[in-house]
Amino acid sequence: MSALAVEPDTSSVATGTIEAVDFSFFYGKKQALFNVSLAIEPHSVTALIGPSGCGKSTFLRSINRMNDTIPGTRQEGSILLDGTDVYARGTDVVALRQRVGMVFQRWNPFPASIYDNVTYGPRINGVTSRAQLDEFAEDALRRAALWDEVKDRLRRSALGLSGGQQQRLCIARALANRPEVLLLDEPASALDPIATRKIEQLLHELKSELTIVIVTHNLQQAARISTRTAFFFLGELVEADSTDRMFTRPREDRTEAYITGRFG
Repeated sequence: MSALAVEPDTSSVATGTIEAVDFSFFYGKKQALFNVSLAIEPHSVTALIGPSGCGKSTFLRSINRMNDTIPGTRQEGSILLDGTDVYARGTDVVALRQRVGMVFQRWNPFPASIYDNVTYGPRINGVTSRAQLDEFAEDALRRAALWDEVKDRLRRSALGLSGGQQQRLCIARALANRPEVLLLDEPASALDPIATRKIEQLLHELKSELTIVIVTHNLQQAARISTRTAFFFLGELVEADSTDRMFTRPREDRTEAYITGRFG
């Protein structure tokens, strides 16, 4: 049986707990991450910050093994999801990505109806009942704070939505798989302030039921929405702590220099 096909034992481990242990990652001969060890608390928002090219997105995509799609990559160390190494031999990567959803920087709805976008995951996972698919769609759109805006046009093209609505639709599409973890790679960087605020409010509401990890270049956004913050620089995890402490009393000079704008 695959390493992640079995439901985790939530009696002893909180669902959605992530821990990287001496994790390194390579694109061919180029090393992108160096011995990263980071514990991510369940049902919280953890922000990954740092300059461009410092390894934030590489680490994020390593959690649900999206980097596997790039030829020539390899990793060392481990990333544990609820105590199980996601890189263990025999891991069902499809099941892993059901449990760890992902939303990218640029919204990417399918050229199909709103309904078909949201129910895509459940359908490929074997759900065929129309009543059940309707339930999945409404539940996911409500959790993404989009239901009231689209409930009367579910059969219309998703491409007719505004950018902010399309990004929330992509979040709903991830939520339809009922994940434990939601990964977001700069989800609001291309949105206007009003749409950005809606995304931030949504993440604040979702953290009570999901573990959320977000890459952001916007330090003000990290300060507003995250419980904990991790600072990456040149592929290394420099430090991680509560967001309040990171932004007011960082332990490392490099963290303080980045947060105060002296580099990056």
